[in-house]
Amino acid sequence: MDSLAPTVWFITGANRGIGLELVNQLLQSPSNEVFGACRNPVDAASLHALAGPGKGTLHIIALDINDSASIEAAAAEAKAALGERGIDYLINNAGINPGWGDSPPVMTVDNMLAAFRTNVIGPALMVQTFAPLVARGGKKAIVNVSSTMGSIASRKPQNQHSSYSISKAALNMLTGKLADSYPDLTVIVMCPGWLETDMGGAGAGQLPVSTGVGGIIKVAQGLKHEDSGSFIEYTGKRVPW
Repeated sequence: MDSLAPTVWFITGANRGIGLELVNQLLQSPSNEVFGACRNPVDAASLHALAGPGKGTLHIIALDINDSASIEAAAAEAKAALGERGIDYLINNAGINPGWGDSPPVMTVDNMLAAFRTNVIGPALMVQTFAPLVARGGKKAIVNVSSTMGSIASRKPQNQHSSYSISKAALNMLTGKLADSYPDLTVIVMCPGWLETDMGGAGAGQLPVSTGVGGIIKVAQGLKHEDSGSFIEYTGKRVPW
């Protein structure tokens, strides 16, 4: 493999929040080639604005992770752009949270299905489709963005965000299954911390999104194959299941 080739990152949900900041930080290095995927690239003005001279290479790709045909089309577009090269880091970041009032007594079928479709089924289909491209990369890493709200061992005595929390617990189990199913890849689940994003809402103790994203990148770059199947916080600490 060419040691001078750029490091290739593919990021879902790249038009806002964590995804947008991931693209922003990665593009600060000309050695990174970044695929920023979002549902409507035409409307992603903030994402387009990140490209510029002296930065890494940015490809903006249309991707709806709730649509298998869209996932396949995005993979085909990335493959065409990369030629014989592969993806070093696949970051499954796109996710939804139905909201604060989503507690077990009032959870709706629509909220539960929406959370599972985006937070669990979407990443599963992404890995199924993109695994061959990741296998061709140098790092061969997949990072599923989760939350300690999906950690049963860390569960706090509150009943809010139930559909979100349950779906993230399912994503955590999915990650373990993926690690077992793709032994040549390094597959982990990552908690970025409680960050100041639209999804994160407002609250004491939140961190700037730049802090959590910087941690995600640092942890990803330091991954070893023996980390596959782990639940890791943006600080590098292990999270209890």
